[in-house]
This record gives sequence, structure tokens and C-alpha cells, in this order.
Amino acid sequence: MRSLKRILLIVVNLFSLLLYPQQSKEEYLKQNASQLNESFIYPQKKAKVFGFGAYHGSAKTEEAEIILIKSLIKNNHLKYYFPETDYSLAYYFNEYLATGDEKLLKDLVKNYGTRVPQERTVEVFLKWKELKKINDKLPKNKRLHVLGADPIVTYKYTYRHLLILIKDINKWPSALTLKATVEKDTTDFSPYYESYSKQLLKDFVTNYEADSSKFESLINNKPTFNHLIKTIKTSFGDYNREREIYNNYIEISKIYKLTNNTQFFRYGFFHLLKTKEGTYPTFFSMLIDKGNYTRDRVISTLGYFTKSEVIWEDVFDDNDNFVSSKIEGDIGIGDDPTEYFKGIDLFKNQKLSDMTLFNLSNSNNPYQKMGCSDLIQVIAKNVTEKIDYSQDSTSKFIDFALLITHSKASTSIYSLDK
Repeated sequence: MRSLKRILLIVVNLFSLLLYPQQSKEEYLKQNASQLNESFIYPQKKAKVFGFGAYHGSAKTEEAEIILIKSLIKNNHLKYYFPETDYSLAYYFNEYLATGDEKLLKDLVKNYGTRVPQERTVEVFLKWKELKKINDKLPKNKRLHVLGADPIVTYKYTYRHLLILIKDINKWPSALTLKATVEKDTTDFSPYYESYSKQLLKDFVTNYEADSSKFESLINNKPTFNHLIKTIKTSFGDYNREREIYNNYIEISKIYKLTNNTQFFRYGFFHLLKTKEGTYPTFFSMLIDKGNYTRDRVISTLGYFTKSEVIWEDVFDDNDNFVSSKIEGDIGIGDDPTEYFKGIDLFKNQKLSDMTLFNLSNSNNPYQKMGCSDLIQVIAKNVTEKIDYSQDSTSKFIDFALLITHSKASTSIYSLDK
């Protein structure tokens, strides 16, 4: 019976290929390329989860993101925005959107960039200012709400978030200790080693869990508080980041009923692949494989650079004063003869502008062919681990490819301090 089904499937596939012969890649790209501008509309009307990402640290990435967000607000009723950050930093990004406090925004960008240093940029700062302008024009019940699914990036805003969830800090001694720590400008809020701030949080959690009923009446928002405690406890040990992004998302989804609303994720390249790469599950692949969303409800748009640059790292003097930034092109953006994305030249040949969008989601297209790894596989001399793409295809990983040309490196946020 199984053999008969396989034969029938092969016959149907062969018959469809005879009736609808597949285009060449060149022909397909030519017919499915468009300039990314304000007129763009995602054709996937029923999708709920949209993701956009590229190599970090290039200016036009932020421009492209704003265009996509505007389109999703206008045409897909976008409600929730997930930057690559944790729950508490996201909470305070909401505060910026509400108040316009640019001193707060500048500090948020610096702390947000603890995990992804190439995102500590003026362009990210300006993007948030633009998001505020967009949000202010929306009716109050339709404004964007920022959420964060990443593991804790820094304890600085975790401390602050915890404290506002407590009605009367004076009745909670270990919370008073946290408050005193926040008020010290010299505190190291790193979660990545056994810092003083981490030890205080360990003491706080131990104190709370030893007699949680004693503190129940002092908690403002129990679902949020409980989720925050869970993420704090995760930060005390080793964890798989991708798995924790997924776990945190599921918890947040319960609180905000996310499956009924349109969401946008601005994350790095790997996280937004819709199929696991080799043996490595990605956040988007887990959403699909674990049954949270069907594949057609999750849309991935990835950016690729040519003739562009990225900010690589900031340089500081011995007194921690910002000096300059290192800039990379070519190898830094996967656009070098010794390191490049397979098949990228065909996209370069069909570009229409500095931001050309290619739809790779149409049926019976050459990028759906099993074994096609264009734009996913990196061709490089020093690749130590070979991934088998024979059972996958480009269109299983992504829906859209955005080719970005002539993008300058982003400017360090620390340059504003000079």
C-alpha cells in the first residue's frame, strides 16, 4: 500500500511538471522581483507571524524594516512587535513609545545591544523614533505593543521591571535591596557571570519561593511577575538560547493571546529560518514543527547585502571612552569570493534598485526544488561542518529575499556621547 502511494505521488508530480514546466531561476527571479517601497503588500493575508532579519549593523536594514512594519500595520493589522531582546527591555521600549523620553531610549539601545553589539547604533535609535511617530498616529487601541522573547540580556531593566510589579516595596526587604542597587550608577548588571547583581537576584528568588504566599498580596500583575521570575531563574544556569526564545514566546503567547494577532519579529538571520538547518532547530522552525502555526502562517523575509558595509565593533580607550568603530564589507556581509551565499549572483543580476525584494513563495518555482540551497548555504573555504540540504529547499527556509545594495555601515550610538 505504501509503495503504491509513493508511485502515485511520483506520477502526480511528474504529470504536474509536464503540464506546468518549471521556469529557470533567471526567468523566475525576473518575474518575481520588485522594488521594496511604500506600496509593498505581503500577499499572505492569513499569516500571523512575520520575521525580518539580515546581517547586523548596516543602515538600510533599518529603512527596510520600517517599510515592512508600515505595510503590516496598514494591511495586516500588526499588533505586536518583537525586537531581539528580553521581556523587561521590551517593557521599557513601550515606555519610550508612550513618553518619547530620548534619554531612556539611548540607554535602552545601549543595553539592548549587549547581546548584539552591532545593534548599538544611531540608526537603531532613529528607527525607534520613527516607530514612535508611526505609533502616535494610530488609534490608541491599534498601537504597536513591544514584547521580548529572548533570555535576559541585562539585569538592569529586569530589576526595574520587578520593582514596579511590587505594590509596596517597603514590605519586601529583598526588594528594597534591589531598589538600592538600581540607584547605584556603578552596578554591573551582567547575567553572564556570577556578578553581584546576579547574586542579589538569587537571594530575591530564594526569599520569594521560600514563602510565596506571604508576598502574593504585594504583586501587581501575577502572570507577568511569574514569567519574569521564570526567565530570571533560567539566567542563573546554562541554557539553549533558541529553545528559551521559543519557551518564552509560548508563555508570552498565553498572556497576550498572540495566536489571534499579527506579530512582527526583527531578529538575526538564523532565528527566522522556517526549517531547521542540519540538526539545529531555529525559533521559526520550532513554531511550525511543534504545531503552534502552520507553515503558511509564518512568513520569513531575509536580507542579503552586496556592495555594502556593516559596523563590526566599537573601539574604546583605557578609560572606556569611545574612540571609533571598525567597519567591514565583503567577508563581513557574505559578499566575498572566498565567502558568499550560494546562488546570490543570480539575484544580483536581477536587482531593480538598492532594495529589491524577491518572492520565493509562489508555487512550482525553481527554489522549491528539493536540494536547492541557494541563499541558505554559505560557500567558504574554512567550513568545518557540512550540512545536508538534499531533503530541503530554499523556499522551505524563507519566503522572501531582500537584496540590499550600497548600504553604509551603521554609526555607533556611542558617537552621540562625544
